[in-house]
Formats: sequence, C-alpha cells, structure tokens
Amino acid sequence: MEYHSTVLLKETVEGLDIKKDGVYVDVTFGGGGHSREILASLGPNGRLIAFDQDKDALLNIIDDSRFLLINENFRFMQRFLRFHGIKSVDGILADFGVSSHQFDKPERGFSIRFDALLDMRMNQEDVLSAHSLINSYKEEALRQLFWQYGELRTAAALAKSIVQARELAPIDTTFELKNILKKHLPQGRENKILAQVYQAIRIEVNQEIEVLKAFLLQTPSLLKTNGRLSVISYHSLEDRLVKRFIRNGLFDGEPEKDIFGNFDVPLKKVGNLIIPSPSEVKSNNRARSAKLRIAKKVN
Repeated sequence: MEYHSTVLLKETVEGLDIKKDGVYVDVTFGGGGHSREILASLGPNGRLIAFDQDKDALLNIIDDSRFLLINENFRFMQRFLRFHGIKSVDGILADFGVSSHQFDKPERGFSIRFDALLDMRMNQEDVLSAHSLINSYKEEALRQLFWQYGELRTAAALAKSIVQARELAPIDTTFELKNILKKHLPQGRENKILAQVYQAIRIEVNQEIEVLKAFLLQTPSLLKTNGRLSVISYHSLEDRLVKRFIRNGLFDGEPEKDIFGNFDVPLKKVGNLIIPSPSEVKSNNRARSAKLRIAKKVN
C-alpha cells in the first residue's frame, strides 16, 4: 500500500540511540518506514512494538519475529504493552503527521482535493466523524475549534456560515463544506485557509491533542533510565505541548523544585530542535512543517 516518504527518517531513529538488544516502541506505524529503520538497527534479541489504530496499516505488517503490531490507539500504549508483558522500554518514537495514504484516499474525507463524504476518522469504528461534528456542534464549539486548532482569525464567521447552511440542509460532503465557506476564502489563499479548517476538524474528530497529552504522560514511567523519546510534530500547538513536557514534565505551569532548588523533571532534551533539510522538503513537501524533538529519561 502506497504511503508517504518517511519524514526525518535517519534523524528520528538516530535520536533513539538504539541498543542492539533493546525494546522499542513506534506508536505511529503507518507505512512502517520508521519501524523498518529501527529493525535494521536492532540485533536478533531486540524487540519492536508498533501501534496504529487504522486497519489499513495492517496491510503493511512486517514479517519479522522481533516485531509486533498492535491495532489500537497509542493513548492506551502502557496498558497494551503491559498486556504483552512489557513494563519498560529503551526508546519510544512518535510521528504525528497524517499519512499521505489517508489524504490520498478520497473516501476517507481528509483532503480538500476530493469530493467525498465528510469523515476524517483515523479509526473507522469511532462514533464521531467530520460529518457528525459539522452537523451537530453548536456555533460556539465550532468557533473555538477553528480558533484553537486551525488558528483562524475568521473562526466566528466560519462557524456562523456552517450553522446557517445546515439549517437548510445537512452538510454531507467535502465540496459542500468548501462551497459554504467560499465567501471566507481570500483569493490566492483558498487552499491554505481550507487546509487550516480541515486540520481543525481532523484534530477534534480524532481528539489528537488529548491523545498526545495522554501519550506524553505515559513516557516517563515507561522509559528506562537514559531511554530515549523521539517525537515529530507538525502543528504549533502539538509542538508547544511536546516542548513544555520535555522541559517541565507538565503542560502548564512550572515544576516543583527539589531541596537544592533544582527543577525535578523526568526528561531532559537531547540536542536542539531538528527540522528537515531544504532538499528533504523539496523531495517531500509534507515534511515542510515537521519539527523533531528528542529527549532522554533522567530519573
């Protein structure tokens, strides 16, 4: 199955500082690019456990005795690892980008390029879809998600137009939504604004911010001392949360100080922020907003 070129492949896996006999987790398996690179670095006694809630990812399963793919949401990472007898790991990798496979399948409803039923669910069994969100959320809730997740200054106007339109008839498809919002799309910036609208809907449908927080909170107790965390984010809100958690062990506020006046935090950043090279962005446009942060467990 066709998936995108893996973003920051070498840098992300090198950030894990892989031990030949270590146990590693790839929580965003997708097409398996990062997983294959990890397996190539592991010895015969190493292990890799991957997560992906999208059933399409099962078609990319790797035939390797060291590999296990768990078809579940990684917000439940610790629970499923314990079920498989794993209490601690040497490294965890996460790439929060939506795969091009999902964008390129019209029926998944992720892309502004195709006319399809509004969906955007990573897990096709989830109840909340883009269709139910657009047709049921109150105007204020729509405004908030467009403002917070889409960073759209026209959030209030967008929400109002959607509510007015659905009073006449349900909004069923991506192109119907596009036409309703047409008057709010400045010439030359139509696709950029629409992409931000779709991003906001997708984040809400899949509860991506809540999932990210739940995931990060599990990493300190799962990682062994000096274990590594490699995280690629694409949206500024995601990256801020990752940065704060690595620095403070919290999403808000400041951590408590120990008796010596030092901040007591479980993770420590490794190196500086890494972004794709111009050549990678040129060959893979979806890498343009990627930000890689690496951390290690210190206590």
